[in-house]
Amino acid sequence: MSVVADHPAASSTSSDSFPASTGVFDRPDMPRDCAHERVVFCQDPDTGLRAIIAVHSTVLGPALGGTRFYPYVSEQEALTDVLRLSRGMTYKAAVAGVDLGGGKAVIIGNPNAIKTPTLLGAYGRFVESLGGTYVTAGDVGTNSDDLDIIAEETTHVVGKNTTAGGTGDSGPQTALGVFLSLLAAAESTWGSDDLTGKRVGVEGAGKVGYNLVSLLREAGAEVVVSDSYPPALDRIVADFPGVTVRSDIIGSDIDVYAPCAMGATLDASSVARLSASIVCGAANNQLLTPDVEAMLAARGIVWVPDYVANAGGLIQVEGELRGKDSAQVMATIGKIRDTVTGIFAIARAEGILLGAAADRLAEDRIAAAQG
Repeated sequence: MSVVADHPAASSTSSDSFPASTGVFDRPDMPRDCAHERVVFCQDPDTGLRAIIAVHSTVLGPALGGTRFYPYVSEQEALTDVLRLSRGMTYKAAVAGVDLGGGKAVIIGNPNAIKTPTLLGAYGRFVESLGGTYVTAGDVGTNSDDLDIIAEETTHVVGKNTTAGGTGDSGPQTALGVFLSLLAAAESTWGSDDLTGKRVGVEGAGKVGYNLVSLLREAGAEVVVSDSYPPALDRIVADFPGVTVRSDIIGSDIDVYAPCAMGATLDASSVARLSASIVCGAANNQLLTPDVEAMLAARGIVWVPDYVANAGGLIQVEGELRGKDSAQVMATIGKIRDTVTGIFAIARAEGILLGAAADRLAEDRIAAAQG
């Protein structure tokens, strides 16, 4: 594993060493077989930028993944998040069938307080310094307007506004992939993909959650939604009459739990409170630890692996990167349902969990590329 901490962006400085508490070698919380190719820290005192880019794999292509702008309580928390997210992007791209590797970036701080054009410009120079090994996109705390600014300093960015030559917000496509995954899970679990009257709890009413609520309502589902940001809930209530707002989705009486905010919401405690039969959402790294899937299965709850369900946005920006038209992109997103159906079939035939079945698909494709 090659770890780099001395690769500064223009006008930026990088740390010379990693504190023991935030190391990347032999971490007990990361599988030993998933060594990252590169992890780079950047700090720009003039703008307040503190960022980490993690390149997990470039076996299938350049490492593409969004930039998350979030007020982490510590650098260790930020590092853990970016390492887990970047590994998930490798597996997401592999299962989705696109020629991309896995990477992710985090900017530490409250975007509502410190995000400025100059900070985003410094971050763009940081991305550019990696020479195309990493291609950035949007994520929690960043949007297409931000990506337009970043693109002034680097060509290695996708998800820009259409006026800037991009394909715009990937939220609708991510939501569509989740919705198609849910239809596959419903058919496998209940014998029908009819969601009429099914009660779906959507946790997070942001870019993806909003669009997922729209698709669910069109399909006749009852929707319960929560979000820590009141304006997001106000928009949902105004646009979708009949949607119920709750502060606690996991503890609500629901048939489907759709986490669409931050990850790690499922642990032993929350699993015990969950009434849903299916977990299918857009949030990355929904399981606090891998063994949580077995806890869900023991209660008869099906978990659709997050990196399979939420691949729609990645497929969209891969299309932007490769110059594909919208018909090609939508056709690939449509295949997500077939992929989920296939994962269910593998799991049933071999008596394994869905997570293991999905991992196998990803690892087989990566191994084939390695030759």
